[in-house]
Amino acid sequence: MGVSTQPRTPLAKGAPTDSHLAAEVKGLLARGDRIAACQLFEELMARHQHRATRIAFHYLRDPADVDEAVQDSFLKAFLHLPSFRDELRFELWFTKIVVNGCLDRLKARKRRTRWFVASEDKGQPELAGYPAGAPSPEATLLAGERNLRLHAAVDELPERQRAVVVLSQFRGHSAREVSKVLGISEATVRVHLFRAVRSLRKQLSRHTWLSRAAGRRPGGGKA
Repeated sequence: MGVSTQPRTPLAKGAPTDSHLAAEVKGLLARGDRIAACQLFEELMARHQHRATRIAFHYLRDPADVDEAVQDSFLKAFLHLPSFRDELRFELWFTKIVVNGCLDRLKARKRRTRWFVASEDKGQPELAGYPAGAPSPEATLLAGERNLRLHAAVDELPERQRAVVVLSQFRGHSAREVSKVLGISEATVRVHLFRAVRSLRKQLSRHTWLSRAAGRRPGGGKA
């Protein structure tokens, strides 16, 4: 069937909600108008592209994997949209697809940790002569090291704990929203978060020298 020639009836003042757009796409698919459904679904993609990318990056942190995961998530969402319940929030439903896709990719590359190190020989960095008040090269390096330690520690968490940390702490979702995405109770979300934080503190406490050293300039002085 070709593209529908009937204009869409305005559903509400202003831009329609995500769930409303999803319902419209479902209707188009039900009528066999896949071209119009694809065109309308692109609006949902535009709304959620950045957010989905950030969620995927928290899990995968490899640009190529992130891009593939996001595109796969949009494809799965489109294919499974007929099963989307109109009373649900599209954002949470789609987030679950993104998270599950990332977890599947992590399982596929289990025990394969990649560390990307710049190989260009740019010579030894100058440790002196940086502007007054600016972080020293050492402090900048150590700050990056702390960030790597945090993400590495999160990677070591059990799958469910890692998902709770990413969604609640990195993406700012409430316990209720996380429970809907992961299909568990709010109480279970809080238990997983408590255990995850405890594990992360234990892991990161082994590297307290990073915090002490980051505030010092070469030679022992403070930055």
